[in-house]
Amino acid sequence: MALTATEIGSIVQELAPALTEGWIQKITQPLADVLLFEVRVPGHTRRLLYSVHDETARLHLIRQNLPNPPTPPSFCQLLRARVQGARIDGIRHIAGDRIVRVDLTSRDGPVSLIAELFGRNADLLFLDGEQRVLATLRHNKERSGQPYHAPSSAPSRSLSHGAVAPAPEPPSDAEPFPLSAKLETLYREREVELSHLAQLRARESVLRKTLKKHLRRMAGLRRDLEQAAKYEPYARYGELLKANLGSLKKGLTTVTVVDYYDETLPELTIPLDPTKAPQANMDAYFAKYRKFISAQREISPRLAAIEAEVQQLQAELDAIKHGTWQPPTFDRHSAPRSTTPTDRRRAAVEERRGPFRRFVSSDGHHIFVGRNARENDELTFGLAKSEDLWLHAQGVPGSHVVVRLEKGTDPPPETLKDAATLALLYSDLKKSGKGEVIYTRRKWVRKAKGQAPGAVTVTQEKALYVTLDKRRLDAMKERSHL
Repeated sequence: MALTATEIGSIVQELAPALTEGWIQKITQPLADVLLFEVRVPGHTRRLLYSVHDETARLHLIRQNLPNPPTPPSFCQLLRARVQGARIDGIRHIAGDRIVRVDLTSRDGPVSLIAELFGRNADLLFLDGEQRVLATLRHNKERSGQPYHAPSSAPSRSLSHGAVAPAPEPPSDAEPFPLSAKLETLYREREVELSHLAQLRARESVLRKTLKKHLRRMAGLRRDLEQAAKYEPYARYGELLKANLGSLKKGLTTVTVVDYYDETLPELTIPLDPTKAPQANMDAYFAKYRKFISAQREISPRLAAIEAEVQQLQAELDAIKHGTWQPPTFDRHSAPRSTTPTDRRRAAVEERRGPFRRFVSSDGHHIFVGRNARENDELTFGLAKSEDLWLHAQGVPGSHVVVRLEKGTDPPPETLKDAATLALLYSDLKKSGKGEVIYTRRKWVRKAKGQAPGAVTVTQEKALYVTLDKRRLDAMKERSHL
């Protein structure tokens, strides 16, 4: 059901006047092979869909939105960082081929998107101003970094049932984009089905991983309880040793005493460590008994909480198995605040899912923190915009920290302190609890040539001396988990 070159040309004739001079204000990736651009033109917001799916490669406008995953894939993140906010200068179809080129002006200069709608070889490529391929939706590493050359296209195949007309129909008041409307109708049910299936599979994967981790933790806690249960009679052993300290001496391996805690007053043989004095043997038994008490007080509630979470995870997996699962709806502003430790731990897991640690400053700014060298590189040179604030602990290994800022704005003082505290926390300065953190705009950070991912050179930086503030950290974590 791939489109022919003629059909693609007709759609481009419909799209070009509707989108040229528009601004890309939002980018989402509802499916692995589908991208959606929200384009703002005077008086309207229009949604442009790109699909490089093997059987449905196409582009057109849509009216109904598609479900969006909570965490954007890497290609979508890159386009958000580099293309979101760009102006569309032109859309043109390569005559006789199934290639559509969109030229843009971004804040970093001219860039382009090339849609190659070749059915099974379809792809969407992001080009810089020198026409080099920066990335592709299909993650084709062989083409990344290379000058763009159009591949040889496969033979065209016409749409079968409900084919698109070869030329655009005159727009009417009821339907200004008839070809896009026909394509949306033709593919809508299948696209929504695929989107729902993608959400379901992603959720199932998360549930199974979380369930596996919880079951391992439960097994470990039960082992701890079983081990601690062996220490339950040790309080009696300690008391009996205490009553007989005067008759004991170092070097004994056992001692037989009268068990005053049993009405029949039997004799009880208590093992001893011959390397320890009588007092030390008594203290050791009391210490192990305290472990039993602590285990009962601390492990049992944790085990019960995890068992309840396991039941919820299994119930959701059963819903997936029986086809009754629905994507959860969550209203950040109306949802109740997590109050129990279990709820907060679960919220933390949800917040950490996907790339980067994520926090919210006291002023409401989003703060991203890389977890490792790869994430540091992706955060700084993929997600971050040129005017975003970039921070790093001075002179030691640590995480890259990025604060989202609107163009032309400066970070509020409290946001700067929040971000600097995170840079200190996730660095080798954490143990000392204090030190200098450098900060600058992202545009003044460059990759260090020939160095490992995450290595950078920084210019025009400033320094801020900070100390770890537990209350500030707790407040950030609490806001981030709402």
